[in-house]
Amino acid sequence: MTRPAFASTPRSRPNVVLGMLLVVYIFNFVDRQILAILAGPIQADLELSDTEMGLLGGIAFALLYSTLAVPLAWLADRTSRSWVITISLVCWSGFTAICGMAQNFWQIFLARLGVGIGEAGGIAPSYALISEYFPSEKRARALSIYSLGIPLGSALGVLAGGYIAATVDWRVAFFVVGLAGVLIAPLFKFLVRDRKSAPSPADLTATDPVATDPAPERVPFSKIVGLLARKKSFWFLAFGAASSSMLGYGIGFWLPSLLQRSFGLSLVETSQFFGGVLLTGGVIGVLAGGWLGDWMGTRDKAAYALVPAIAFLLAIPLFAGGIMSGSVTLAFVLFLIPQALAYVWLGPVLSAIQHLVTPESRATASALFLLINNLLGLGGGIYLLGALSDQLAPIYGDEALRYSMLYALALYGLAALLMALAARPLRKDWVADA
Repeated sequence: MTRPAFASTPRSRPNVVLGMLLVVYIFNFVDRQILAILAGPIQADLELSDTEMGLLGGIAFALLYSTLAVPLAWLADRTSRSWVITISLVCWSGFTAICGMAQNFWQIFLARLGVGIGEAGGIAPSYALISEYFPSEKRARALSIYSLGIPLGSALGVLAGGYIAATVDWRVAFFVVGLAGVLIAPLFKFLVRDRKSAPSPADLTATDPVATDPAPERVPFSKIVGLLARKKSFWFLAFGAASSSMLGYGIGFWLPSLLQRSFGLSLVETSQFFGGVLLTGGVIGVLAGGWLGDWMGTRDKAAYALVPAIAFLLAIPLFAGGIMSGSVTLAFVLFLIPQALAYVWLGPVLSAIQHLVTPESRATASALFLLINNLLGLGGGIYLLGALSDQLAPIYGDEALRYSMLYALALYGLAALLMALAARPLRKDWVADA
């Protein structure tokens, strides 16, 4: 299967492509985050412990999501990125709906594995498509706009899931969001094309200014792995992001449970509190990170690593204040600011990863980065906080989850250190666009 030739049409212009990729990414995080807000009703209905919920939110999803992302990205680099994303969207949305049929732990565990299989083919090819459509000096901002799918999708999943579960049933919430994802897939494929062959001069317009290269030589997978393995910046960025993701995914999954257990909020109140934090803080942080990355990165490529490092350090005391606060209002403010800081890394780091390889290898490089980030961050973080909460229960009782989150803030300190160590080698490892 070969890539279709590019033709400049409204459906293949950069802003249209970016908009549709954002919509799909929103669905990605709606399907992922909905489990967090529904954790309480699911635990009560299926009689699950915090450790079992941690497995559902972490390893059940991350195991195949992380590992299959690499071969699917390699396939996307060699065939059609837009087709891989479309099929993946249908797959993960279908399995999300199946989650609503589960009657016990193992049934919902297997359904979450299916969601992970589908989502494995969505993100890395999307990064590569954005890099095809947007030039280097605008890429961090474009990737930040795409990354708005994280706070927007998370907030939508929390708000919609909480409302549906409170007014109807938690199973219906899975059915609704799963079906919506399946229905959007044909529109996505119609509007989004791969862009690999050069358009004619007559096709280029002021709104579509980025010329494309002829179809590139296919780079062997082993060569891409060997290239990245020799670059120190890749390892520091990947493990720094993974450390931050362990805490980010852990807090994102368990904060709704903390709000209900320690702050006494109802399911709907929890969805409003958490949805507001995710939406406001997330949007500000993602956009600020992309702008700062491109602005400072034009002067010094090390800024793509240093900006996230500073953000992680600033977030630690603010998250601690929110976790330990006894006031719902104060907690909202204290969570809002570090939630923004927690998202700053996305635009700069994702842009930097795109520049560690040549264009034809970008989806594969992104998948290798995501393999480390998600296997450790998503797979380990949610489980770690849940298991730690169970271990601390004899000491802290109902407040065990609060202290589990507090102790885990050390992960942001580790993330800041690793990002700072990436700064110097990133200057040398950077691959400029041809």
